Amino acid sequence: MEAAHPSWRPPLIWRVALLLARVVVGMLARLEVTGDIPARLRGGPLILAANHISPFDPIALAAACRARRLAPRIMATGGLFRAPLIGTAMRSAGHIRVDRGTSGVHRALDDAAAAVAVGAPILVYPEGRIGLDPGMWPERGKTGTARLALASGAPVIPVAQWGSHEVLPYGAPKGMLRGIASALVRRPTVRVHFGDPVDLAEVSPAAPGAARLATDRIIDALTDTLVPLRLDEPDRPHHVDPSRPVDTRRAHRRRSATD
Repeated sequence: MEAAHPSWRPPLIWRVALLLARVVVGMLARLEVTGDIPARLRGGPLILAANHISPFDPIALAAACRARRLAPRIMATGGLFRAPLIGTAMRSAGHIRVDRGTSGVHRALDDAAAAVAVGAPILVYPEGRIGLDPGMWPERGKTGTARLALASGAPVIPVAQWGSHEVLPYGAPKGMLRGIASALVRRPTVRVHFGDPVDLAEVSPAAPGAARLATDRIIDALTDTLVPLRLDEPDRPHHVDPSRPVDTRRAHRRRSATD
């Protein structure tokens, strides 16, 4: 069956950047990509929901997406778009600006909905920031990803990653050169896994609290997808980043089977 949505073709600058990301990751780390997007979902609306653990995440995820023949439009903080060169590249590549903490933040959801409507995969960090959980598990998410999914009907794929925090420190650009030099020598393993679609079938968009319920299910699925990637680090990461603060106020309580 043909896709019901027109296909979005990524700009050349983004396709080249995806290739460069694969080269950069290959220099600094060993990339392991597992899982994939079900064939029935390719070519249609798609939301990739990733955990956020490091400033290196966008590069690692871009490399993983290229390995899976994906070129998602990324929802990224407005600060990147204000940078002279990076901002121009981000706009040219078709990425979506998110001005967090301002009245214009809602425009990002409108832009994302329009992108999904024309078949573009969207990559978003549902936590809304680099997580500060002491164990580096996904935090309690913001509701934007869930609201986009409920409004558009687009499936949500959890994309768990582990290891990028060993390449660049939380405080980058401070400490960035030291982190890169260390990674060049150690070449840590960066693992990315594309999980199964999140089941949101029973969440009615019109029901009270629907966005929060859907958000928690997305974070639960993301956490479950992350577990196999860090079996030898179930509680705390082995790699300690002294520049990384800790914040337990947004700790996520995973839903149990009886909830």
